[in-house]
Amino acid sequence: MPSPRKSSPKRAPRRDSASRTVKSGKITYPWTLHKSQGLAILQLSPFSKLPWLVHGFSTRTGGGSSLEGERVLNLGFMEWDTPENVNANRRKFQAALGAQDLTLLPLKQIHSALLRPFSDSPKEPCKGDASATNTPGLLLAIQTADCVPILLVDPQKRAVAAIHAGWRGTLSRITEKAVGRMYYEYGSKPANVLAAIGPSIGPCCYEVAADFVSKFTAQFADATDYFDEPRSGEEPNPLQWLNMMPPGHQPPAKGVHLDLRKANRSQLLAAGLRPQNIFVTDLCTGCRGDLFFSYRKEGPFSGRLMSVVAMRT
Repeated sequence: MPSPRKSSPKRAPRRDSASRTVKSGKITYPWTLHKSQGLAILQLSPFSKLPWLVHGFSTRTGGGSSLEGERVLNLGFMEWDTPENVNANRRKFQAALGAQDLTLLPLKQIHSALLRPFSDSPKEPCKGDASATNTPGLLLAIQTADCVPILLVDPQKRAVAAIHAGWRGTLSRITEKAVGRMYYEYGSKPANVLAAIGPSIGPCCYEVAADFVSKFTAQFADATDYFDEPRSGEEPNPLQWLNMMPPGHQPPAKGVHLDLRKANRSQLLAAGLRPQNIFVTDLCTGCRGDLFFSYRKEGPFSGRLMSVVAMRT
């Protein structure tokens, strides 16, 4: 869907290519990299075995947008790109999936726990951070550039959902609520639901303020498992004394590293999914700059990835 904004594209500053050096993360079974029409799309083998299902997690390669002299598949309406490029990229992405006859339904994401159930195509994009449907032909889509994309599939009731889980949505239990909403709307039993947790920023690259530990432990019994250090953010800042600097001049206290994938997997288990039905890739958008966009690493000139799921008509 075209964006109403018609601002002129800005030229992105060139960055050192070392900032996109591959650090870690390999594509291993059951994940595969499907290549079609010059694009590389990450897919999950258990999903690909369902002939009526369309799904995919986009990568940055092979599109028509220009970023640092590189042709990239930017699928979000960004200031540095043109609406024409983005719409062309979206058409190419759908064609590579064999989904050009499906109706693409992206959301106006607001970092919430709001899920939109669709029975047909809305006239305008809806606000929310998750969507669900049991209607064939509707291609649910969410956009990310570090946040966690999650696709849910119920092979029994033939219902699907797409979830955008940043730290705010995760804290608001968007993933757990989405499973409950699928049961309410479509009768999907959690034990039958399959989940794919796609590429996102890993704990290796996602440093947050120490008070995030308190935010999450207030909501989740196992929250300390999501962090590399069980600090609350209320401890004295040791850097002040190590540097012998007066209050107000000391460097900020060290943060902690948050594992959003683990947090959302925990929500899926709490919602009743079976462990063997939850598939998590360890591909980090921060580490794998050769494949993905990362807002943490690239800032406002990052592009947007898209994760989609649908049932064929």
